[in-house]
Amino acid sequence: MNATKAQLRAAILAARRSLAAHRHDAEAHALSSHAATLAVSGDTVCAYVPVGSEPGSLELLETLRRSGARVLLPIARHDPAGIPQPLSWGEYVPGELVTARFGLREPKRPWLPPEAVADAVTLLIPALAVDRAGVRLGRGAGFYDRTLHLTSRSARLIAVVRDDELVDRLPADPHDIPMTHALTPTGGLQALGTPE
Repeated sequence: MNATKAQLRAAILAARRSLAAHRHDAEAHALSSHAATLAVSGDTVCAYVPVGSEPGSLELLETLRRSGARVLLPIARHDPAGIPQPLSWGEYVPGELVTARFGLREPKRPWLPPEAVADAVTLLIPALAVDRAGVRLGRGAGFYDRTLHLTSRSARLIAVVRDDELVDRLPADPHDIPMTHALTPTGGLQALGTPE
């Protein structure tokens, strides 16, 4: 029997929570090392601040900034009815992140509108898993689903996952926008295929 998205999410989150801190830190450092090749001076890169056991680190954001990239971070908000809205963006300034809802840390205002994502040549996107066709499994809130259609057609959409979270196949929905790449601690940047 194939697992549902909810079952997959629960299993992956449990595995992440059980990961030893030193192993998480080693994987985060490896991801940061790979990030040095993802941007050049003048690029705009959308990234994220990891929460809890998510892959990544502030070190990765610093690596991108040292390459000369402008780093934008997501601002997640709901409308008055509680529906997730497309992500707004704020520029990453070291030491100036503020605590936000959902345990997130985000840039201070002023924020850029969702359409600012179109300036990004590379997006590092949090994921619970990604398959080799580019299907991304997120947490299910829909923030990225509502945002990724605004990206440039030439942008690299990179799902950041642990090595065992790059899988052969995930359940897909018609609205899913495929990732072009995965970034893993051991494998680094890996191109993904297109869905059939």
